[in-house]
Amino acid sequence: MNKMKIAVLFGGVSSEYEVSLNSAFYIISNLSREKFEVIPIGITKSGHWLYYPGPVEKIPTDEWKDDLDCCPAIISPDATHGGILKVMENFEFALLKIDCVFPVLHGANGEDGRMQGLLEMANIPYVGCGVLSSAACMDKVYTRTLLDYAGIKGTKWDVVKKSDIKDMDACCKRIAQKLSFPIFTKPANAGSSVGISKCSNIEELHNGILTALAHDSKVLCEEGIVGKEVECAIIGNDNPKASVLGQIIPHNDFYDYDAKYESDSKLIIPAQLSDDVSNKVREIAVRAYNIMSCRGLSRVDFFVTDDDEIYLNEINTLPGFTSISMYAKLWEKSGIECGKLLENLIELAMKTDE
Repeated sequence: MNKMKIAVLFGGVSSEYEVSLNSAFYIISNLSREKFEVIPIGITKSGHWLYYPGPVEKIPTDEWKDDLDCCPAIISPDATHGGILKVMENFEFALLKIDCVFPVLHGANGEDGRMQGLLEMANIPYVGCGVLSSAACMDKVYTRTLLDYAGIKGTKWDVVKKSDIKDMDACCKRIAQKLSFPIFTKPANAGSSVGISKCSNIEELHNGILTALAHDSKVLCEEGIVGKEVECAIIGNDNPKASVLGQIIPHNDFYDYDAKYESDSKLIIPAQLSDDVSNKVREIAVRAYNIMSCRGLSRVDFFVTDDDEIYLNEINTLPGFTSISMYAKLWEKSGIECGKLLENLIELAMKTDE
């Protein structure tokens, strides 16, 4: 049996570099060695691409990039190559053919359509959403605009651009008049809750906008919702399926980066919702997934109020795959263990008719 050659991309020039390392470790550790030959390709914080043949345990500790067996390597954009160009010691290139890429790159430069565009040019199949859906879902303002137009309920929102801060007082006043406190400020193009602030007054709103602008040139401001934080995992191409729902009980005031990865936040699976509400959430998740032209996988996040009002929060086209991440846990609870889940995602990457 010929093994499929799977290139796993990890790291990247992104505020989610560390999350990517942990996701890659989890994915590489759970890919079947009987079916797949795994080819790890790491990208440093400075954007240097390296073929990494060393122990997988060095990836989450960030020791991988110092391994003596690393060598420069890039995905060739030449569609006739179909693989990776390794730069040898004599500065000659060696072509390593690959069958599929698993881009375990969260956030900018990996989840926003740029890497997907390179892989499309190279004519190499890859796991996950395409260029358009990756870009549109990464930008929270575009996501909200498209889903609002489609009639999918979300929280009240407004947008602040970097050019608006020339008159920050007027900008904050406008936002405060349109939205009620607390107001959450988020970089439009970032994930893992990086750069998010919960603002209870004008002064905090001012600071929250500046914090978000440190990560992006555009800020989404959202009116806070009191309710359960609920997540749904989706898998599929033309006929996507929704998992059971999970609920987050954040350790902190809200589900920020620390609450996700460094604290004692609780994940409850299945979510504490009635069957009717759960089914509605799952239906909306699939509808939003299709509206945004997603394929392969995504995680769709919601707020559900005590009176069962459902608000879609965001769509993550490459959700975390760490040992504590919701996506794999939801499918495990739905009856698909991680190894089989990864195999299914690779199969979906190889075809577009399901």
